[in-house]
Amino acid sequence: MSDILTRYKKLDYPLPKTNLAWRMHEAGVENFGKTGKPDEIPLRRPKRDEVLVRVDAIGICFSDVKLITQGPAHPRITGRDLSKEPVTPGHEVSLTVVEAGEDYKDKFRPGDRFMVQADIYFKGVNLAYGYALEGGMQQYGIVGEPVLAGDEGCYLIPVKPETGYAEAALVEPWTCVVAAYRIHPRKTLKPGGATLIVGTGGGHYLIDPAICKDGPPDLLVLAGVGEELISSVCGCSGCTAELLELDGIHHEYVKDLSEEQTAGKGFDDIIILGTPGPELVEALAANLAKHGVMAILADCPISRPVKVDVGRIHYDYIDFIGTHSRNIADAYAKSRESELTSGGAAWFIGAGGPMGQMHVQRAVLMKNGPSKILCTDVDNSRLEYLRSCVETAAKERGTETVYLNPVDSGEDGLKRAVAELTAGKGFDDIVVLAPVASLIEDAVEYLAEGGMMNIFAGVPKGTIATIDLSATYLKGNRFVGSSGSRPQDMIDTLALTESGDLPVVNSMAAVGGIDAVADGVRAVKEGRFPGKTVIFPHIHMPLTALTELDKVAPNVFAKLKEGKFWTNEAEEELLRNRLEL
Repeated sequence: MSDILTRYKKLDYPLPKTNLAWRMHEAGVENFGKTGKPDEIPLRRPKRDEVLVRVDAIGICFSDVKLITQGPAHPRITGRDLSKEPVTPGHEVSLTVVEAGEDYKDKFRPGDRFMVQADIYFKGVNLAYGYALEGGMQQYGIVGEPVLAGDEGCYLIPVKPETGYAEAALVEPWTCVVAAYRIHPRKTLKPGGATLIVGTGGGHYLIDPAICKDGPPDLLVLAGVGEELISSVCGCSGCTAELLELDGIHHEYVKDLSEEQTAGKGFDDIIILGTPGPELVEALAANLAKHGVMAILADCPISRPVKVDVGRIHYDYIDFIGTHSRNIADAYAKSRESELTSGGAAWFIGAGGPMGQMHVQRAVLMKNGPSKILCTDVDNSRLEYLRSCVETAAKERGTETVYLNPVDSGEDGLKRAVAELTAGKGFDDIVVLAPVASLIEDAVEYLAEGGMMNIFAGVPKGTIATIDLSATYLKGNRFVGSSGSRPQDMIDTLALTESGDLPVVNSMAAVGGIDAVADGVRAVKEGRFPGKTVIFPHIHMPLTALTELDKVAPNVFAKLKEGKFWTNEAEEELLRNRLEL
């Protein structure tokens, strides 16, 4: 008779009548798994347009913590009555097809393996696996048409049979890291969009027709701009934009203008000619549309730093750019990609957390990556763990890497470290991995000429930071952010994983069984482990740090790499000894 792991992989066992699932019945991490146990619910078989899947591994993400904490207040499940329609969280999954409904029997066969691209669009509506759609914190799940036949096709991504279960589950968070460096700036005005150009008095500015090469906006509002610019706009060959001219605009009127001209959606492009007053910048920034761009053309600094909703940079992809030339097209043309600067200096703020470690590992391992890296975190144990994970690879590649706790070093110590590492020039790239507005504010001064700040941490919308936006045109600095990923990002990240170029399991720090899910959620909230937590839903085992497995499962610990890195061999040993079929 074959061993239990082989039977598990081949689905050579009778399906249970019940399914263990961790579901949200009310908001609050303290209420998740209030009884200490998952719900035991009937195992549902698929309808004709559904597929029954087995959850083989599930990673716990801080986004799960935010969902569970906020409950119906979370924007992805706003207003949902959890007492009547509980939510099953979890989107970092490795799945195996158990049974396909009649409509999908030719496409999905028992034993086929997949991951899920969690950010799903169905009939124009943005849904999400593990939010509006039931997710992976359970033993078995149903995926239906939104996943199988969404607006971008099927959101199930095929996985090779030999890929580890934890390995596949961890591709999703790694994909978000990869996607953060694929932010491509818009080089033109948004075709068919709404553009507002604001003059602040004096100076001659030009608008190059190339700025509309992808197509003109539908609406062009000119407020207080010079006659020369108006003439060049009106003389633009083939321009079909509706033109509205205003003598000027006061900051108190910006919101009303946005309501009148864009139905409150905001302007897709806002261009400021000359040094603006801070109140005007703040009002204009607050009325940018999603994916909107603000460009400032000036050569004198704004009188004070301005208040910016940095949550919108992350979630709404708004972009701040600038130039000190007099040609509007220059601001767009010089806007750089979000990839780390080859041979440059990079600073990762909050580097010791699970996602921070992924960013640093990628920076160290990538071809043509930065040559100097500063990793800061307020937790010394996490910094040491990070150092142990990347130090060997960094030395092999000749990458100078510094680890610093700014609380211990103080502001002066941080300044000295930056000056020594960057020769006083500052950083080409700063990646913010801690959702703290003050960290964003304080880091701006350390950007080099042409430097970029990537606000990766999911600071909520409405989080205000005071930033000197003069840096966008005086130093060519840029502020970007991203949330989630697209299917191609996941496909590419999986390919890197399965080729061995991206060791995603190196970010794993703790493991547990189906009974440990609630403890895992609390551990992620508390930052109990320096890396990712992965649950195997078909075993029973308390939540355990990999470095502590010698006390709980010494046979599994013996299969780890260097006593701390997860391996597929360790996974097989764990499952072979603890699976319950």
